[in-house]
Amino acid sequence: MSTLLIDPRLARCRRLFLRDWAVDANIGVYTAERQGTQQLVLNLDVYVDLSSTTPMRDELGEVFDYDTVRGIVQERIARGHVNLQETLVDDIASELLRRPGVLAVRVSSEKTEIYDSVAGIGVEVLRFRGQP
Repeated sequence: MSTLLIDPRLARCRRLFLRDWAVDANIGVYTAERQGTQQLVLNLDVYVDLSSTTPMRDELGEVFDYDTVRGIVQERIARGHVNLQETLVDDIASELLRRPGVLAVRVSSEKTEIYDSVAGIGVEVLRFRGQP
């Protein structure tokens, strides 16, 4: 994370984050995974343009709302089964980057119930606006 914070593209950003969000999702390529949901832990960082998200009147409409981030994730999970964590984080990142003022996102997904001796297995993506 420290290398991300020194990236000059983020010098004019405010970072919003959702940490260790446990969600149930229908995800996986194996037959047993397709038969129900499993727990994921999601972490999201949303980098928004500082000039357009600095409140002058201390009102919610002046900032990027956390509910928007939650809604994007919940909508993607509600659409149904996804095979890969890579697909899930890419879908979420793409949708966040469509929002005005969002300049970069970092999204990670972690399956917590796969291996007995491993806390989690997962994937993370970092994307900037205008980057494929």
